[in-house]
Amino acid sequence: MPNQNKVQNPETNIPKTPAMNERDFTNDILSTEKYMTDSYCTYLNEASNQQIYDDMISIFKETQDCQRNIYNLMFKKGWYGLEAADPQKIQQAYQQFQGYTDQFPYNNQMLQ
Repeated sequence: MPNQNKVQNPETNIPKTPAMNERDFTNDILSTEKYMTDSYCTYLNEASNQQIYDDMISIFKETQDCQRNIYNLMFKKGWYGLEAADPQKIQQAYQQFQGYTDQFPYNNQMLQ
């Protein structure tokens, strides 16, 4: 019986072998793109030279777009699934963290 909480397209038929297949290679590329965007974020947070920052933000955007396209491809082929959120758990988390708003600076002005 399929998992009712799984959000996923039907998986394309890929033979199960020890050799890397299209899904494995694509997953490896996605992992690399995620690592690269994470590293670029760290650099961008610490950059002191504006010209290099501007160049890197452009490279970051290209890399992020590539990562998104790979994710969309994997989701379309059924190689990337997500768990559907339980509405009750969402409400519980919202209520839990709603009480933290008094800890925000500027007297909650940013939330209004």
